[in-house]
Amino acid sequence: MKNILSQLNDTTIVLLSLSVILLAGFLLTRITKLAKLPNVTGYIIAGVLIGPYVLNLVPSDIVKNMGFVSDIALAFIAFGVGRFFKKEAFQETGFGIIVITLLESLLAGILVTICMHYIFRLDWNFCLLLGAIATATAPASTMVTIRQYHARGNFVNTLLQVVALDDAVCLVAFSIATAVINANTGASVSVSEIVLPLAYNIGALAIGFVSGIGLSKLMTSKRSEDNRLILTISLLLGIAGLCAAVDISPLLSCMLFSTTYINMTKDKELYKQVEKFTPPILSIFFVLSGMSLDINSFNTLGIIGASYFIIRIAGKYLGAYLGCRMAKTPKAVRNYLGLALIPQAGVAIGLAFLGKRVLPDAMGNMLLTIILSSSVLYELIGPACAKIALIYSGSIKKEKLTISDDKAKLTVDETQEEDLNVLQRSS
Repeated sequence: MKNILSQLNDTTIVLLSLSVILLAGFLLTRITKLAKLPNVTGYIIAGVLIGPYVLNLVPSDIVKNMGFVSDIALAFIAFGVGRFFKKEAFQETGFGIIVITLLESLLAGILVTICMHYIFRLDWNFCLLLGAIATATAPASTMVTIRQYHARGNFVNTLLQVVALDDAVCLVAFSIATAVINANTGASVSVSEIVLPLAYNIGALAIGFVSGIGLSKLMTSKRSEDNRLILTISLLLGIAGLCAAVDISPLLSCMLFSTTYINMTKDKELYKQVEKFTPPILSIFFVLSGMSLDINSFNTLGIIGASYFIIRIAGKYLGAYLGCRMAKTPKAVRNYLGLALIPQAGVAIGLAFLGKRVLPDAMGNMLLTIILSSSVLYELIGPACAKIALIYSGSIKKEKLTISDDKAKLTVDETQEEDLNVLQRSS
């Protein structure tokens, strides 16, 4: 393979590599779809297969030089998540959803951080980042199950809002963790080294807010769909580029950009346009993530990875249960919400790549391997756990499980159906 590639020019190698990445991702999703698994699982497996540790179909230099793809993908993911932060939603649900989200996310992160440090004697910096990433939830597989069985009701409404807020908490936790790590590195730490990362993040938020206002003013009724998409993507890439210039995540800024726009315009059509543009970008991102998975390290990370997998699930369930008790939700929601919050993929994988840059090489590779390998496992068990949660919460009736989708009498209201579509694609 190397002999063949050595005879090709750089442009040909890059284009062929992109073709192989997209095609491999597509082919593997055909297989995972038969197993009723989300596309993310297929993309990651495809990356492992064509990566350097199996078939080695893509040169390692290409993979190393495509780090910018993660920044672009994260910008689009954050933009999709930001649309759920509508003021009307908070007015309807009140403070309870915020309490539930904070407890289910932060308790998982705290448990992972403490257990990883004291059980395995791992470095605090590594444990802080791993704990921050543990707060994230990827709802894609759960959403597929909701759609398949036409689930509806209070449990589903609560779940939709919690998973929308969940990633925001994760982004804040990750930003704080990276700031602490940056402050802890080196023998002496100046005030500027502590203040600058915070100032950069505040500045990025300001840029996102101003960009959202600017986009709302530019989106006139006479603007064509093509130009609407061009303006949105140009601003997203600009925000991501400015964040990359100071080595901070574009997630919070792009999410505030989206939140500002949706609250000022109520324009849902723009998000549908962006969704049609993003699948190839997200496919490349997740396949590249799988290619970065060092399968040779599984032997040494087995116990640590398995512990992270179990501790995070326990933290999610316990946090959701306690949060629901404080919010005084119905018993069905309190007992089963945690089961629907198990999956972890998109945002977590993106943050793992960012965390790899912050940590030393060995720790960074360990962090990425744990998150990538556990993400596959979470996506494998996520649908089954979601199905159990939906059945026992009363969101779907047991007798409906034997009825085919086209004959099911239960329906999902239009707003909820649209939310499911967006959450599934953005995760």
